[in-house]
Amino acid sequence: MSIVTKTGDKGETSLMYGHRVSKGDPRVDAYGCVDELTAALGLARSVSTDKFISDKILAVQKDLIVLMGELATAQNDRERYVKDGFQLTTAAMVDRVTAVIVVLEKDDSLYPKDWVIPGATLVSAALDFARVTCRRAERQIAGFSTSGPEFNIEILRYLNRLSDLLWILARYVEKDSRNSH
Repeated sequence: MSIVTKTGDKGETSLMYGHRVSKGDPRVDAYGCVDELTAALGLARSVSTDKFISDKILAVQKDLIVLMGELATAQNDRERYVKDGFQLTTAAMVDRVTAVIVVLEKDDSLYPKDWVIPGATLVSAALDFARVTCRRAERQIAGFSTSGPEFNIEILRYLNRLSDLLWILARYVEKDSRNSH
């Protein structure tokens, strides 16, 4: 099967289970922003030599696949989605991210006395880029989430917490870099 399907040549795409929508649909934009975030995290993971950082990023990327799948499924297909074995974004996922933040926050030296200027290291810059990409996804999804009461609020909670995690992971990398010089 070829990647070239030509089905999107007129500005439409398919959601899970084949529902055709405009590529400009807020749902498509929402999961597209999360896809960009996943790619930004892939960049950060590819340049990291720290197993702790790489493992945390990979775990987040796996969570984001869950989140994207949920966003790419029309509400009337959600029951089928779950029945087919796909996961939804959960409070437990948010809690896992929060737990990592809590552990890292025990180190007060990760909080600089001044504003952070990204770029101290390649890995921290990639994490900061992923963080701002996460914030954009969060803003897009916050607008999209008002489209119905059935929206899973755990998606927004996850992205909000994730941006905090990415910030503190970048500071952790910078501290590690300062200590190695």
